[in-house]
Amino acid sequence: MAKTDIRIVNIVVSTSLEHDIPLEKMAATLSNTEYNPEQFPGLVIRIKEPKTSALIFSSGKVVCTGAKTIEEVALSLQKIIKSLQKLNIKIKVTPVLAIQNIVASGSVGMDLNLNTLAMKLDNTEYEPEQFPGLVYKLKAAKATFLLFSNGKIVCTGTKSEEEVHIALEMLVVNLKKVGVK
Repeated sequence: MAKTDIRIVNIVVSTSLEHDIPLEKMAATLSNTEYNPEQFPGLVIRIKEPKTSALIFSSGKVVCTGAKTIEEVALSLQKIIKSLQKLNIKIKVTPVLAIQNIVASGSVGMDLNLNTLAMKLDNTEYEPEQFPGLVYKLKAAKATFLLFSNGKIVCTGTKSEEEVHIALEMLVVNLKKVGVK
């Protein structure tokens, strides 16, 4: 099998600041926010560096997306906490991070015949008229892959970098089993 590579492109993390957050005050004070409570109960805050976004709810719950490392998540949360300090909101806890999902992308290093894979692999969905990729649910790894004919892959559903690599190894084993060299 050709050389495989995969790298994390997005980590979705949830946490709680364990403090009520005045979203209207945040939206009125901070320029990098969006808040439309009629449409959605959370406030969106966009952070330039590292490039992330977070949903903040009045309960203090936070969902952060866009980071490529846990360090970037932590830095983003520090910036949110600093923004809240400007509004005289003191966060006294160190937020406990819970990874909800990791998205990774890469390549298996070779072309793939998606029609053949759709027939030979279990747990696939492939409707090329609607989407050019084959969806492959790898239940043993709790991961879902998008496979493309050029060998590019996207992996989602894992909760650690180690799980990403285990899922990729399982994918390669399964591709070899069905005759992809």
